Amino acid sequence: MTILVTGGAGFIGANFVLDWLAQHDEPIVNLDKLTYAGNLDSLKSLKDDARHIFVQGDIGDKALVSQLLAQYQPRAIVNFAAESHVDRSIKSPTNFIDTNIIGTFNLLEAVRAYWLSLDQPLQTSFRFLHVSTDEVYGSLLPQDPAFAETNQYQPNSPYSASKAASDHLVRAWHHTYGLPVLTTNCSNNYGPYHFPEKLIPLVILNALAGKPLPIYGDGQQIRDWLYVKDHCAAIRCVLANGRVGETYNVGGWNEKANLEVVKTICALLDELQPKTLGSYTEQISFVQDRAGHDRRYAIDARKLEQELGWKPEETFETGIRKTVLWYLNNQDWVKNVTTGEYRQWLNLQYGA
Repeated sequence: MTILVTGGAGFIGANFVLDWLAQHDEPIVNLDKLTYAGNLDSLKSLKDDARHIFVQGDIGDKALVSQLLAQYQPRAIVNFAAESHVDRSIKSPTNFIDTNIIGTFNLLEAVRAYWLSLDQPLQTSFRFLHVSTDEVYGSLLPQDPAFAETNQYQPNSPYSASKAASDHLVRAWHHTYGLPVLTTNCSNNYGPYHFPEKLIPLVILNALAGKPLPIYGDGQQIRDWLYVKDHCAAIRCVLANGRVGETYNVGGWNEKANLEVVKTICALLDELQPKTLGSYTEQISFVQDRAGHDRRYAIDARKLEQELGWKPEETFETGIRKTVLWYLNNQDWVKNVTTGEYRQWLNLQYGA
């Protein structure tokens, strides 16, 4: 038996591949386009592992996807492949439409043809798991209850709108064609192998380099933080036992304001790698807020716990300590990923 993972060289996808092969002998075919956020260094430990078959390619390449499906006959597909950075979607939305909407459509069509070619027992057991985001639900007021799976979609950025569209396509391919799908909508992930333009790794690396720690607006935007390995465990759980056609929200039960997150990282660095003088908090710098910045996200993950028995193992305090330690201990990975393109993006987004 084999599973196909798309976007398996990205942050969450790479963690999923590593965790899967640490616990299963079942091989993975890993399809990734290797854009700026795809990094084979994250999978270096699997270089000589015959269970990991890496293919560079695009989910929008229907012919390639069809070829891989015919060749490897996977019993399931886990779709991580997506453009996923809100800031980049504001600057250049075209890539998000192409990958998250058109790419998902082409992937679904290739998968549907493959699924229809299977014998009845294999059709019945086959699964297509689509990994999505809480951002499709929009923004919450401080007094609002957390997002449930029944919340109306109200995406506010080009990124979240493109992911909402992909979610709707997955749902439609189930209800119209019978494709056995599962959807997960997760909160903000953090942990090892996170591309360092996102808040937590950016703050860690800028702090160590003596650079400003940029915080949008007043820093009071609230997110629910989910340790990436907890997310991987949730996906494995849904893939194994989720009800076909259902959506499951995945959250960490850790609502934190961005400023609090940054101060927590600074305190950990003050402890683990202190500066000669002063605290890392002295590097905090407030920058102009981004356009249409959602104020609060929060995930109600009770359905996943009540139906399938999953809940996160890490608190924010334990997960963020593991994350900071990982970056301190993996400076070679950091150096390899912070390329010229990455530095150009930071200059464009935050100013030199």
